Amino acid sequence: MNGLEIIKGLGVTFRHLVNTYIQDIKSGKKRYYTPEGIKERSSFQTEGIFTIQYPEEKLPVPEEFRYIPFLVYEEKEDGSRHIRCTSCGICAKVCPPQCIWIIRKTDPNTGRPVPQPTEFFIDVDICMNCGFCAEYCPFDAIKMDHDYEISSYDRHADNIYNIQKLLKPLSYYAKIRPTNFQEEEQLRKAEAEAKAQKKA
Repeated sequence: MNGLEIIKGLGVTFRHLVNTYIQDIKSGKKRYYTPEGIKERSSFQTEGIFTIQYPEEKLPVPEEFRYIPFLVYEEKEDGSRHIRCTSCGICAKVCPPQCIWIIRKTDPNTGRPVPQPTEFFIDVDICMNCGFCAEYCPFDAIKMDHDYEISSYDRHADNIYNIQKLLKPLSYYAKIRPTNFQEEEQLRKAEAEAKAQKKA
């Protein structure tokens, strides 16, 4: 060996260092603090050395990236919210670390259960971001979020998400996962058309 591999490694490092300055001169420093620069630097074809200036700069996450789950609600024309969740409890049953708790709403007059959650809790410290809850939900009521910045000073107070913290509009889901949203809407329309044909 005689130090040949060390010299080769230093050569690779030196080449990357030189390429950094060449690319910066070519781009006119457009690689930093611009959406185009972030896209270029997140590519596997990037040349040279670079640093993402976090938190000012953030690399875009892939559409299939998943983090903490959230509950979807639909916004009606009258301004009210329709929460898709029926508190069936399937998400809580399939959750491997058992971090989901649901309290089902009951009718005060009859005492019968109403298909709507009164409370919905997720302990994000326990959640392993597996996505089983979203995968098994029969009503497309729970989805995986892209928001990974959830650090806090008091995890016991801030890291058990309640229903108010978990609720996000359908438009938010369509924004972060456009491909999945389009596929789901097409399936929903096809099912509605099939039901209408059966009735006819």
